Amino acid sequence: MTLSIGVDVGGTKVAAGVVNEQGEILQRVRRPTPRQDSEAFIATIAACVNDLKSSGATTVGIGQAGYIAADRDTLIYGTNVPLQNGRLGSRIAELTGMPVVVENDANAAAWAEYRFGAAADAESAVVVTLGTGLGGGVIMNGNLLRGAFGFGAEIGHIHMVPNGPLCGCGSRGCWEVMGSGSALVRFATERAANYPSGAARILELGEGRVTGPAVTAAAQEGDEMALDVFNELAHWNAIGLADMATIFDPEIFVIAGGVSEAGSLVLDPLVREFPEVLPVAKYRTLPEIRLARLGNDAGIIGAADLSTIE
Repeated sequence: MTLSIGVDVGGTKVAAGVVNEQGEILQRVRRPTPRQDSEAFIATIAACVNDLKSSGATTVGIGQAGYIAADRDTLIYGTNVPLQNGRLGSRIAELTGMPVVVENDANAAAWAEYRFGAAADAESAVVVTLGTGLGGGVIMNGNLLRGAFGFGAEIGHIHMVPNGPLCGCGSRGCWEVMGSGSALVRFATERAANYPSGAARILELGEGRVTGPAVTAAAQEGDEMALDVFNELAHWNAIGLADMATIFDPEIFVIAGGVSEAGSLVLDPLVREFPEVLPVAKYRTLPEIRLARLGNDAGIIGAADLSTIE
């Protein structure tokens, strides 16, 4: 049985696991992510890998948020980590004695859903991760799209609204600021400011604040304003999916990330809205839209599996 180690590097924690050929996690370790020191950051990842070496795993894959060079080693720009424009994979290899590859974390999670999760029956899929931000991965005919320089499929930063809200990337009106969990909270906050009485239940559940969980809980109760917020989120995400369908024509879209845990509140209006904004929808086969299956394990599983592929 071939085993590999997957590492999911987040802004607050480094989570790693031993993964088998069926995409099952057999062992796990977790350590806090150092935020200030690049050497401590690298050492922490290496320590997680070394903790799992006795499993007999033969390769290591690291999923890291940010821009990863095509060499699958260099972290050009990392999100919420102290290492920028530096070698990551080869440094971990030196400290562990194991072959290491580095992947964008959204690509790793997308690959996991394609291989073992919601898109396991498809040849082509686009996975859209809706969390605080918005990311994703594109798999075409069994191949993960990375682009010529490793920066491909940064779908959260396609421009959607000219001169729209400022995005963390420095641009305005990106899909991320219109379709993410942060957008959900912004839409609700704007409505609460304009119609305070209509936001009463959201504010009650949020103990005086507008939060994502409060909006979700209110919507689950049937609150009109909260449901309207989810419908607006679905509108913008349907436009994003229509753009992806126009470019890639996938069999399946998978909706992943923390926002997807709202289930039908996210999926149902998105499925309704998608054909309304998709060009020539009445003449084409529509890709199916599904919710992700692997949850927070997707990053570990995908990074591990990608480490076995040249």
